[in-house]
Amino acid sequence: MRRFQHLLFAMFALMLVALPALSQAPRTAPPRPKGPPPPTGPRLIPVAETKLLMDGITQPNFQALDKTLKADQIDAEGWTFARGQSLLIAEAGNLLMLRPPNNTGQDAWMKAAGDLRENAAQLAKTVANRDLAESRLALTRVAGACNNCHQTFRIETKVKVFEDAKP
Repeated sequence: MRRFQHLLFAMFALMLVALPALSQAPRTAPPRPKGPPPPTGPRLIPVAETKLLMDGITQPNFQALDKTLKADQIDAEGWTFARGQSLLIAEAGNLLMLRPPNNTGQDAWMKAAGDLRENAAQLAKTVANRDLAESRLALTRVAGACNNCHQTFRIETKVKVFEDAKP
């Protein structure tokens, strides 16, 4: 009898603990957010002014490419260096995307920066193939991307390519 009382007491205690848990709504896991997890670590923040990017990265690399690609012959080191200069201009396009204007020109800015990046990346590919004629044409396209942006945003600078080339 005493065992039976202990068993009844244990069952009663179990019901007191389990009954509230059973009467609650089933717990479901919170929904997972769609897409990649939010980035952790440092945020992308522009540091240099746009003019400094132009004067310090884009213009000197463009001018050096202009000079290199004017030559009749380019040695292996020159081709390698020209590819690096092309890629630096392409990366400048990425950096420009961090600096869109604070007005309605953001879409035009992103397109122009993307055009610069794509044209300069294509230039790097043609330079890597050591195709002088195609590389010259690709550099002309980079200049066109620069000038389109300058015209859109009313920048007085005109990028000229092969201006004093041999006839």
